[in-house]
Amino acid sequence: MAIKAPISKSKKTNSKVYIAFCIGVAIYCTYDGYFNEKFKTKHTDDNGNPDATLVANRIAPPIFIGAALLLGAHLFAVRNKKVIADENELIISDKEKIPYDSIEKIDKRGFDSKGFFIITYKDKDGSEVNRKLSNRTYDNLKAILDHLVAKIS
Repeated sequence: MAIKAPISKSKKTNSKVYIAFCIGVAIYCTYDGYFNEKFKTKHTDDNGNPDATLVANRIAPPIFIGAALLLGAHLFAVRNKKVIADENELIISDKEKIPYDSIEKIDKRGFDSKGFFIITYKDKDGSEVNRKLSNRTYDNLKAILDHLVAKIS
């Protein structure tokens, strides 16, 4: 039976909050930079030249919309990301699969207090690799950790 640890809800929620923030700032800057006559008058000199604040409010909206789009693309890309512990190996991604017999040690000292553990294993080349898994990135890591400890003991 495979145990799955999907991407954490807090990571998804934080991305959504950042997207909303970027869109909100873009709307605010668009209003002040283009539609708010009082703001435009305050930040324009006698010759009709805009000061740095007005220029920034006119330049910022596309930047913040672009940032929101990038954050949305990132959220879309990681939405189905998960760690799977099956009977023979730990699958972190399509490219990163760790057979249980290659795991040398698991450092779980920081798991209860800080929410992460470190797996030390030998890769295909024979070099030692440390892989840190955090509960800030994945939910259900306690079950994965228990399964790993049982498999390598």
